[in-house]
Amino acid sequence: MNDAGIALDAYRTCEFATLAKDGTPIAWPTSGLFRTDGKILLTTAIAYPQKAFNVRRDPRVALLFSDPTGSELDSPRQVLVTGSATCADTVHTEPVGDLADFWRMIFTRQPKSGAYLDWPANRFTDFYFMRLRIEVTPDTTLDRTLPTSRTVIADTSLVGGPVLASYSSAVLAGRDETGAPVLVRTTLADGPGGYLVSVPDDLPLAEGPASLLVHRHDDQLWNLHNASVRGRLTSHDETGWVFAPDRLTEPGSRFRAGPLDAIRTARRLRAATQRYLDRRSMTRPAIPWDAYRALRAETRTR
Repeated sequence: MNDAGIALDAYRTCEFATLAKDGTPIAWPTSGLFRTDGKILLTTAIAYPQKAFNVRRDPRVALLFSDPTGSELDSPRQVLVTGSATCADTVHTEPVGDLADFWRMIFTRQPKSGAYLDWPANRFTDFYFMRLRIEVTPDTTLDRTLPTSRTVIADTSLVGGPVLASYSSAVLAGRDETGAPVLVRTTLADGPGGYLVSVPDDLPLAEGPASLLVHRHDDQLWNLHNASVRGRLTSHDETGWVFAPDRLTEPGSRFRAGPLDAIRTARRLRAATQRYLDRRSMTRPAIPWDAYRALRAETRTR
């Protein structure tokens, strides 16, 4: 791993953008493992397969390392990585090879996730350990500073207004002239019929479908929240770039959820997992709990 890879590996999460069926670039937070061959390993539970579907349809992807929470970096920056990805339709449950390294990373950086391995939680959380591999081959890298200003939205009547206004910045997922996804962490302000978006001059951005992502986590990758707003991005000579929103997706509440909410979510994800397996005539695989517990024990003794 080179110096840039070592620095980026300190980030607990990155924003990962794929292209939806309608061409909209959609970004969600995820954790990636830098491999010695230069590729980046991402995974997604089969309860959340949309990223995998998008990659199989169009391999062009982008990753942005822009949230330094927990990284302990003295001078964090935002780094855009573009490239291509592959994702086979193989469900992985064994923590072996680079997947063992991936799970060691997760248990180290997100120690509370280790509770999913113990009874009675593991009666509901087998879906978490059924993963699809997404392998990213980087092509280009662009380094820039993080925003120094803050999002200021006074009119929260537009779609996504309240949630976007609660964050100091957002990640814009747009497309370049070839249709490939690009990402930048930026700030928002009130605009004509949408949100004014501050876009660096060196970002190869074109008008068209776009989205905004906000997300957060604490130093141990917990207390998570994320939300995505889809819309359209246009350039105006007088005002600059304007994002007109039309749809909000907020998987988790911005407010603390109770135990019943956690149980409902687990049941919903287990059902989504079963649908994925049923559509492929696959038997629900058993999880090798002891192998995962052994990896968790390794991280606790370091």
